[in-house]
Amino acid sequence: MERLPIFDKFAALFAKEGVELYLIGGSSRDLLLGKEVRDLDFVSSATPEKTLSILGKGDSTFARFGTISLKEEGFSIDFMTFREEGEYSDKRHPSYIKFVKDMYIDSLRRDFTINAIYIDSSYKAHDFHHGLEDLNQGIIRFIGNPKKRIEEDPLRILRAERFAKRLGFQIEKESLEAINLLRPLLEQINPEKIRMEKEKE
Repeated sequence: MERLPIFDKFAALFAKEGVELYLIGGSSRDLLLGKEVRDLDFVSSATPEKTLSILGKGDSTFARFGTISLKEEGFSIDFMTFREEGEYSDKRHPSYIKFVKDMYIDSLRRDFTINAIYIDSSYKAHDFHHGLEDLNQGIIRFIGNPKKRIEEDPLRILRAERFAKRLGFQIEKESLEAINLLRPLLEQINPEKIRMEKEKE
């Protein structure tokens, strides 16, 4: 696995404050696949306030959701806090967000196994949902119950299809069945949200 100097830089910065920083989401997935990592997603146990203190700068617009953003060395970077989410009552947003210290709890809210692989500053992968296995086999699989994950946020249907197309992966059987069954839920989503999701293809 190729090292990312910008990850090393920020991991060292957080380590000085006793905080382990992890690469997560599409960033860790693409690094493991040997693809170019463009935007960066980091996650840690540091609260948004602590993250701002460590960085000394950053955009706190979405701090209430646990995200501090900045641009550095040509990268758009999100620093996120481990969090737990409540039930999704409106098919888009959790009923509550609670910052936590536990990486495993954070992993449960993520959509697909291949996007829930945490890479630490030693470039060791922490994988709670067999994401590495799915990555090696070229499989898109929801974490947990596929129907529930889609009912929480129907846009995950489009995300699954986008990742499958972009990576040349197959959507696993149970996830595909849930997608086909629940596709009508997309009719309840703001068309602008659907357009924005499709523009990411």
